[in-house]
Amino acid sequence: MGERPERGEDPERGEDPERGEDPESREDLLGRGERPESQEDLRRGERPASGEGPGRVRRPKRLVVLVSGSGTNLQALLDTIRAEGAEGYGAEIVAVGADRDGIAGLERAERAGIPTFACRVKDHETRGAWDAALAEATAAHRPDLVVSAGFMKIVGQEFLARFGGRFVNTHPALLPSFPGAHGARDALAYGVKVTGCTVHFVDDGVDTGPIIAQGVVEVRDEDDESALHERIKEVERTLLVDVVGRLARHGYRIEGRKVLIP
Repeated sequence: MGERPERGEDPERGEDPERGEDPESREDLLGRGERPESQEDLRRGERPASGEGPGRVRRPKRLVVLVSGSGTNLQALLDTIRAEGAEGYGAEIVAVGADRDGIAGLERAERAGIPTFACRVKDHETRGAWDAALAEATAAHRPDLVVSAGFMKIVGQEFLARFGGRFVNTHPALLPSFPGAHGARDALAYGVKVTGCTVHFVDDGVDTGPIIAQGVVEVRDEDDESALHERIKEVERTLLVDVVGRLARHGYRIEGRKVLIP
């Protein structure tokens, strides 16, 4: 996912966390009787007749944001929601989670009055147990969408089983080119003239999920990895904020590898 320099790399994964799908019932995941819309409604952009008549204000979608570092993408989301209001933007951040304690991303959330949680791999006997604990901690906040904003751990099958098709990630390259932990470096080494960033849904591969949107960044002759990555991150922040808002306001559907937003 997108804020690469701000996160420690997970040796088991590439640079981006990629995952998500939910065979469980709506009640199992979100809490019985507390959601006016199903997750399938959200993905397809369908509007139930009850509670959505003319003049009714649409409920902001619930976001859980996952971070591993300084949280600049998180801050971009916070700033936009504060400026536009949750109803105007279409979503509100209900919790911020991390794979470690004491990071700036969690501090940003706490200053904004948002609940936080940390789920550390080393606190669990197996990676599978950690994945299940992360899924449970995330599900406790009943999210409509989960947003990776610099989360550097690869999630597993338990997390994907709950949040498939609604876990959004970023990557600092134009996928499917240059997946993995060093998108900007690999683009420079290959000699491409343009690169960029990708916002995509997470699946069970590394940077292989359905692409939602992409932003283009020119590669300059004088670029080194740091300079190029900084420009990619600027585009990435803007693109992520735009994409999450559109998904929340309009809904979406996934057809094969295509993500369609009405």
